[in-house]
Amino acid sequence: MSYSVELIVDGYVKLNDRGELEALLAHRKELLTQLHGVTGVDPKQAIGQVSQEIAVIERALAALGRSQA
Repeated sequence: MSYSVELIVDGYVKLNDRGELEALLAHRKELLTQLHGVTGVDPKQAIGQVSQEIAVIERALAALGRSQA
């Protein structure tokens, strides 16, 4: 996974910016949906990357939820 995504997610967590994390998650999920429809090339590597990014974002959202409780 790209280190830049981890830095972006960490920044949003530090800012307690749930809205931006949710927007980032929605974007990555839409990207994943589009990748599943790709033909002519093998998108497995890109699908794996985006799936890992989604997992990082979801963990960050879960951590924000716990910190607000």
